[in-house]
Formats: sequence, C-alpha cells, structure tokens
Amino acid sequence: MKRRDTVLVVDDVPGTLGLLNETLEAGGYTVLLAQSASFALTVIERVVPDIILIDAIMPEMDGFELCRIMKRNAALASVPIIFMTGLTETEHVVRGFEVGGVDYVTKPVVPNEVIARIGVHLVNARRTRAAQMALDAAGRFLIAVGPDGRVLWSTPQAAALLREAIDAMPDQRGADLYAWPADFSINRLDLVPGRSVASLNHGRQTLEFHFVGQFGEDEMLLRVVASEASSAETLLRQRLGLTAREAEVLMWISRGKSNRDIGDILGLKPSTVTKHLEQIFIKLGVENRAAAAAIAVRISYAA
Repeated sequence: MKRRDTVLVVDDVPGTLGLLNETLEAGGYTVLLAQSASFALTVIERVVPDIILIDAIMPEMDGFELCRIMKRNAALASVPIIFMTGLTETEHVVRGFEVGGVDYVTKPVVPNEVIARIGVHLVNARRTRAAQMALDAAGRFLIAVGPDGRVLWSTPQAAALLREAIDAMPDQRGADLYAWPADFSINRLDLVPGRSVASLNHGRQTLEFHFVGQFGEDEMLLRVVASEASSAETLLRQRLGLTAREAEVLMWISRGKSNRDIGDILGLKPSTVTKHLEQIFIKLGVENRAAAAAIAVRISYAA
C-alpha cells in the first residue's frame, strides 16, 4: 500500500481549515489541522509532516515567527513550508522566504492551485532528502549553510564534529546545531572550490570549513576537516585559563596581527575579535594588546 504524504495546515479560520481538509483528503493526503501556532508546535512534537501550509497572519503568533521556530527544529529542516496569505506586498512575500518558506499562495485559496504547489514541493523535498541520504551513507563530512552562516543540514559525521565543538564552548554548550553559530561566519571572498572559508577552534581540535559549491543564493555546501589544535593555542589556553577562541585570538595578537587581520583569518567580525580581546585583558590583568602579546610570547618562549 502506497504511503500517504502528511500535510499540516495551520490557520485560525475554521472555514479555510475545513476547505483544505476536504481538498487534501480527496487528493490522497493525510491531513493534520491546527487552529493556532501554539497547537501546531504541539503537533510537530509528535508527528513530522511531509509539508506544511501556514497562514501568514494569525493572532498571538503570526506565521512568519512560527516558520522561524519550526526551521530551528532539525527534524523540520528539509520540510517545505508554504505560506497562505492575503498580503501581496513585496515585503511580506520576501519576509516569508527569509524565514524559510519555499512558496506562497494568496487567499482565498484556490484548491487546485494548492494541490499543484504541494505536489511540486514534495517531489523537490524527496530529491533533496535522497541526496542527503546518499551523502550520509558515503560517510562524508559535509554541511550546508544559509546566507547567514547557519547550518541548514549536515551529514551525521559532520554533525558529530560540530556537536563536540559547540559543547566545548561554555557559552554555547547544548545549543541547537541548527540555530547556531554565534560568532562563526563565512569569508565570502574565498568562495573558491577547495579553499578554506572559515575555521573553528575548540581546544582539542580545529575545524576547517572548505567551500565545495553554491546552490542558488541560499545554500552553500562545505566540507568539514578536523585537525589537532596547535600546541601554542593549547598552551595559552591551559596556562592562562582562556577559552579556545580567546587563546586563538591571543596567539595571533602575539604574532602582530590587527583585529581586522584576525577577523579575516578566523572568519570573525572585527567587533567580535575586540570583544574576545576585552575578555583576554581582564583574565590577564593587563590594559593593552602589547602587554597581552608580551605574556603570550613569554609563555611560548618558556615552553
């Protein structure tokens, strides 16, 4: 017996829910209905649908925020979300795509149009999942990131490396892999296949992210390469009580690099480097980068 795809419909208008329930059931789908964003979140804790229809404007929590929350859930990362809206202004359409939607239909909805769009996006989603499963089976260390650097999906092998790195950071421990990173960014000037575009140090290891390819404007594929952290960084971290990132910044400070240079090397914003440097000054009990660099050089020389 052929498996029926499951559609979650979220709308605060009973009439719309009734119409779509009847239309989708007749089209061979299993339909889940939610009359509020909060109930929809309860539903997805129990069932992962194959596709989701969300009304853009609802009381308490609108569809845009609901979509944003859903896309932070790893289980829903590849589930297509279609917005239903009476809003035709460009800003609202763009907002729907920015939070993770793949399409939109205008209200009042036209049943045949909804069925057609659902069919197309289900086919695309299946193809994407098949490709990801193939990569998983091959044991590849790959992740896909969006325009903001956040992880869209990853192979299990890459996810394990990232999980270890995140949990090694005291301020990030337990953070959702798909709602992370905090200060991890991509150097888009280096988008050449095979070239490292970012790195992440968490004490024991350094993760290098090598650009593989670009998929449209919204998705970049990166290969994750793990290597043992340098002895200099490890020494500074252990002797001075620094975090892995602070030790990395201090090492480059001791080598005469400016905040902007360090940002380019580590894939950080200069302002983020400055924040790390402020914490380094506090921990070392110094007031400027020259004094901090002198301590780092002295420790490295003594070793």
